Amino acid sequence: MRFLKILCLLAALSLGAANAQSPAPIIVQAASSSPVAPKVSAPPVAVSSVPDAIKALEQVKATNEEVLAKQKAALEKLDELQQAADQLRIFSKRG
Repeated sequence: MRFLKILCLLAALSLGAANAQSPAPIIVQAASSSPVAPKVSAPPVAVSSVPDAIKALEQVKATNEEVLAKQKAALEKLDELQQAADQLRIFSKRG
C-alpha cells in the first residue's frame, strides 16, 4: 500500500514537472516592407538639340530627387528604430 502511494506521488510530481516546461518558442517574422525591385532606367535618348537635352537632364534630376527622398525617409526610420532599441536596452538593464 505504501509503495502504491509513493508511486502515485511520483507520477503526480512528474506530470507537474512536464506541465512546467516552457513551450517551444514562437518565431514571428519582422514587419518590414517587401523589397522593391529597382527601376530600370530608360535607355539613353538620342538628343538632337540642346532643349531636348535639358528636358532629359531635368527628368533624370527629378528621378534622382525621388530616390534621395525615399532614402532619406528610410534613414530617418532607421534612426528612430535605433533610438527605440537603445531605449529598450536601457530600460531592460534597469529592470
